[in-house]
Formats: sequence, structure tokens, C-alpha cells
Amino acid sequence: MTRHDIAGCGALLLWAFLGVLARMAAGIPPLQLTAMGMAVGGGLALAVVVAQGRLSCLRQGGLAWAHGVGGLFGYHALYFAALALAPAVEANLLNYLWPLLIVLLSAPLLGMRLGMARLAGVALGLSGCALLLGNGAGFPVGALPGFLCAAAGALVWALYSVTARRMSGIPTEAVAGFCLGAALLAGLAHLAFEQTVLPDARQGLAVLLLGLGPLGAAFFLWDAGMKRGDPRLLGVLAYAVPVASTLLLLAAGEGTAGWRVLAAALLVTGGGLLAAWGGGQGRHAAPAAVS
Repeated sequence: MTRHDIAGCGALLLWAFLGVLARMAAGIPPLQLTAMGMAVGGGLALAVVVAQGRLSCLRQGGLAWAHGVGGLFGYHALYFAALALAPAVEANLLNYLWPLLIVLLSAPLLGMRLGMARLAGVALGLSGCALLLGNGAGFPVGALPGFLCAAAGALVWALYSVTARRMSGIPTEAVAGFCLGAALLAGLAHLAFEQTVLPDARQGLAVLLLGLGPLGAAFFLWDAGMKRGDPRLLGVLAYAVPVASTLLLLAAGEGTAGWRVLAAALLVTGGGLLAAWGGGQGRHAAPAAVS
């Protein structure tokens, strides 16, 4: 395993903490949380870019900015809304359909062959979500908007990741600008639709950690891993994130480890692994991130 592979693994580890840190910031409206977290991550990244004399990398075309800002803003706003409106563990697992959706969307958008093994993996993951949310799950009616946000977020990140493969020439440093653009867009939407909440010490720490890790350093570590590491290895390891994220939420007291949760986690992760190994090339199954 090279240092670039280790960098990619570091991104996966940081993303596993996204759910538990978002719950730690509970009480901050989703759009406000998105704006604050992205501002921290983007601001720190911009400082690094300026120090390296690479500020010119932010000069990208309108399509690149629309893709970067729209993807980062849309996914994280929907993800934080899902955790705020629905039971955290179940919403988190439903959101982690995005690796499977990447596999499914790679055929119509990138012309990649799916094959029976990958289709079986997608079906296995979907069956896990059906088990999680089906009859007998006992969720309140009010949780439905949260689950819809989780599914929509998964679709947004999958579309963003698949289409990012067509923009591989965009330098990693441009992500700093995309983060700040997403922060600005989320901030404007927050002022229009939400009531501002002044964070307490716990929430402030959560926002800082989100910006430093899952909403900051993770994007750049993943880019290094995907461009200069072994994408097949990282593609397979990416499917461990749903289980790791769920276990962290359970350890933090967010939900209970009932048989439905455990079985759904195994089905979602197992479906991802089957989809990744089925074609023999993890590159196509892994999220293309924000290169």
C-alpha cells in the first residue's frame, strides 16, 4: 500500500465520522450547518492554496463551478436535513446507497458495462434499504421527509461523482473555491428559509471538526488517492464506510442495534462489495469524489 493509498483510506475514515459529527451539531439548522462547515473547510483549504501560490487554480469555467458547488451544497444540505428529520442510524444507512447508485449510473452516463454481478449487488443493497424501512419498522410518519432527503442526497452524490470523471482535468486546489461557493449558497438559503441558531460550545466544536475533516481534508486526501493510488483497492474499501459510520452512530447513542439495522448494514455493504468485485475493476464502482 503506497502513501497515496493511505491518503485515500484517510478520506474514507474521515467520512465515517460525518454522521456522528452532524448529530453532535444537532440543533443547528441543516442549511446553516452546511454553510458553517463548508466555510471552515473551504477557508482552511484556501489558505493552503494561497500559501502554495496556486490561487490561479480557482479560475475555472462556469460548468466546473456549477458542478462543484452544486454537488457539494446539494449533497451535504440533504444529508444534514435527513439526520435532523429522521432517525439518524436509519437515515445514514439509506444515504449510503450512493456507492451502489454510482455503479448503476455508470452505464447510462459513462457507457460502462454493468454485468449481472453488479446488478445483483445493487439489488442486494436495495433489499437492505427495503428491510430497514419496510413494514414493521415502526417509524413515525414525520420521519418520511428525512428518509426522502437521505435518498435524494445519495442520488445527488452519485450523479456528482459519476459526472466528475468527465472533469478530471480540474486541479485539486479548485475544490477550495467550490467549498466556499457551497458555503455562500447554503448561507443565502439559510437566511431565506431558516432561523439562525447561535452554536453552543458542543455545536461549535462539531462544526470545527466537520470543516477540518469530512468537509475539508477528506476531499483532498481522496483526490490524491484516486489520482495516484490504487482506485481498485480504494473502491472496495469505500463500501466499509456505511458499517463504520453506523457503528459510530450507535456508539454515540444514536439509535439501537436491532436486527433490522444490522441486517440492513450487511446487505448494503455486501451489495457494494459484490458490485465492486463483480466487474473486476473497483475504479468503476468507487466514488469519483471531487477531482
